[in-house]
Amino acid sequence: MRRACIDIGSNTTRLLVADCDGPGLVECHQTRAFTCLGEALRDDGAIPPGKLDEVCAAVASQLATARRLGATEIRCVATAAVRRARNGEALVERVAGTCAGLEVELLSSEHEARLSFLGAMQGLDVERSGPIGVVDVGGGSCELAVGTPVEGVTWWASFPLGSSDLAHDFLAGDPPSPGDVERARERLREALTGTEPPPTITAVAVGAGSLGRLVGPVLDADVCGASLKLLLGSSRRDLVGVLGLDLERLRLLPAGLLILEAMSKLVGGPLRIVSGGLREGVLLEAR
Repeated sequence: MRRACIDIGSNTTRLLVADCDGPGLVECHQTRAFTCLGEALRDDGAIPPGKLDEVCAAVASQLATARRLGATEIRCVATAAVRRARNGEALVERVAGTCAGLEVELLSSEHEARLSFLGAMQGLDVERSGPIGVVDVGGGSCELAVGTPVEGVTWWASFPLGSSDLAHDFLAGDPPSPGDVERARERLREALTGTEPPPTITAVAVGAGSLGRLVGPVLDADVCGASLKLLLGSSRRDLVGVLGLDLERLRLLPAGLLILEAMSKLVGGPLRIVSGGLREGVLLEAR
């Protein structure tokens, strides 16, 4: 059966279409639109009318693509930015009115963490024994879930700080100064203080595809240091041609990398960057 997930996030609205006939998923199509919903909330915590129109147009376009590709079940989920918005329900209602037959599911932090864990497991060796940590860095929040492929999630935490927040509040310079970076690290230390996840045999990061293409499959202290030096050593416009990434992704990457650096320290080891995550979890849960 071909299924699709539309994910309304804080930075992007994304579509995943996959065939779901076997034990895992076979990806057919992915696309994204930089809708920057989290940025639009900064004035008064509400989604402006123009941004409602923009997000609904992106969802409608992705819904049409999913249907054209033959998806027979389509789910639409929304995460931190819509949870945070004073008028998040207005977006849910607008999508329902604009996109016939599609309803937006507003995920709780816990549900988001569990779905990201489920999606990550499909890309891992299921014979692994012992607890696995899954880190999912979004634009408006960061989730950490610990569990096993058999038992599922046994512990989770969500932090109301994502790449969009960190980039906006601390890393607005182009490039950010060393002082900006240290203030961002201090904010992350404050956010994670008191969190004590259970021990894991391995930890992975999902939703970090652009970063994985830049740094490779494993994120440790040396890789973090070298990558940050590269990303913060030149202006974003200079890096566009070198790295082949768009300006918006380059604006967010240092923040995402700093969050993953902090999460790696929290779990006590390097993070493997793997495919799979929230959208894959949504499709697997639908079975």
